[in-house]
Amino acid sequence: MAEIRELYLTAAASAVTLLRDQAVAAAWAKPSALTEFSVAGLAGHLAQQIFRVGPTLATEPNGPALPLREHYARSAWVTAGLGHESNVSIRRGGEDAAAEGPDPLVTRAQADLDALAPALRAEPADRVVGLPWAQWSLTLDDFLLTRLMEIVVHSDDLAASVGIPTPDLPQDVIDPVVDLLARLAVHRHGPTAVIRALSRAERAPATISAF
Repeated sequence: MAEIRELYLTAAASAVTLLRDQAVAAAWAKPSALTEFSVAGLAGHLAQQIFRVGPTLATEPNGPALPLREHYARSAWVTAGLGHESNVSIRRGGEDAAAEGPDPLVTRAQADLDALAPALRAEPADRVVGLPWAQWSLTLDDFLLTRLMEIVVHSDDLAASVGIPTPDLPQDVIDPVVDLLARLAVHRHGPTAVIRALSRAERAPATISAF
């Protein structure tokens, strides 16, 4: 079994613990640290990184697996503005996931995570999955890496939104996320911009955001 599956499960368990924090429930109806996301919507979006895995496991591949760079190049939300339907749909999905309130969201997230652990461990190393919301496929491990990145990034967003410390995830969880974000930043801004941002403050660009 690929290591990324255990790393994903570790991060997902951390996300459930964060969602269960009373500070999240207390701020449920307030704006989040992300533009146009409420705390509820952001919590729902974080939980979706667990909810989406089961349906994806049940989806047949649609052609050969794409490299991750191509996956992000095809995803409209990456470069679209906040008002683009792709990003509106993401926010709407988060709000819908959280519509019943914080306690039902946590209950569902925990139940899904409990079911995912044995399911992921039983999948073959070379498993390819179709993405239910897209017209292409990824290896299961690459798909889980995309979910791992989402969990790490949005756990920080949610913690910042409700005034609590960002969850302290193990270094082996953080490392593949940093690697993925760095590779995407290089693809978007070019290697020189990223190198300067990391090593030369006097020549650093204003941003090397991957998205």
